[in-house]
Amino acid sequence: MDADTVQKVYNNYAILYDVLFGKISGTGRENAVKRLRLSPGDRILEVGVGTGLSFPFFPSHCIINGIDLSEEMLRRARKRLKNHQISNIVVERMDASMMAFPDDTFDAVFAAYLITAVPDPWSVLSEIKRVCKKDGLIVMVNHFMSKNKLISSIETSISPFCSKHLGFRTDFSISSLLNDRELALVERRRISPLSLWEIAEFRNMKGKSWV
Repeated sequence: MDADTVQKVYNNYAILYDVLFGKISGTGRENAVKRLRLSPGDRILEVGVGTGLSFPFFPSHCIINGIDLSEEMLRRARKRLKNHQISNIVVERMDASMMAFPDDTFDAVFAAYLITAVPDPWSVLSEIKRVCKKDGLIVMVNHFMSKNKLISSIETSISPFCSKHLGFRTDFSISSLLNDRELALVERRRISPLSLWEIAEFRNMKGKSWV
């Protein structure tokens, strides 16, 4: 999966994205935004803002920057902002693996269904930590590879197809996040007992001295 493939898939998805994913992703987005514990004046980054399905869940007392690689998705996000007269959210096209923001720009970072939909999740994660303030919250909602050996083998085998045609991989293990010494796990839980998705909340511990 490369950046061109991601752009192509999600540009094609854009017209149907809300219909396909709006309802099934809503609960996860809403609960994950709550985990950000936002205070008035906080500046938040949403990585992979898409068509703006998370917008209704952000409080008006915060400043939100949203970025995405797909211009078609962003076009719909801008339309949503205009239609709902939302003034505290700004969206722009940007590669999440090479963000233009200075270090320590954001109080918290939110990434919904994103980390498995980028060509290089480790570069994206590095950038997320860079632009997020130290001790800031990084909250993700995503599907992660199953611990069940049979299910994980299936996820691994279908991942190349999903990456090429659907725009996301199915073989990303949450251990990649849990083993990152600059991320301190605060909480991890499934959206519901039978849900394929879970919320992972981390504290950004970049720059911490390790003995």
